[in-house]
Amino acid sequence: MADLRCVLTSPEELLFEGKVRSVVVPAVDGELAVLPRHAPLVGALSYGELRLELEDGSRARYFVHGGGFVEVLNNEVSVLATNVEDLAGVEIQAAEEHLRDLLGHEVASSDIEELELHRERIEIAKRRLGLVK
Repeated sequence: MADLRCVLTSPEELLFEGKVRSVVVPAVDGELAVLPRHAPLVGALSYGELRLELEDGSRARYFVHGGGFVEVLNNEVSVLATNVEDLAGVEIQAAEEHLRDLLGHEVASSDIEELELHRERIEIAKRRLGLVK
């Protein structure tokens, strides 16, 4: 079987680099699974869970939000995410509090874009909390 490598990075840091069995990313048009010998592609990221199956069979899980890109080329998956965090480091209480704060915050403006942005933040917080639980 061909080796598949993955590089996961944000503007602040390199989060993962190494060999994997598979990568699943949240793309704008749904989840995208990458296995060895995947066809070349470039895609835009959405928010959601990014899953890595490591060589030893263990899994690593991350939460991606804020956009970014994924590129698959020559058995290497490069993920550049604007915001990404290791789900193993997210505390449930902090995630619940963040969601409560968003739900308790009223948008003072009637600007459609601002209301939509607030709604999207709530949906992202709900998805993140669901993945942590």
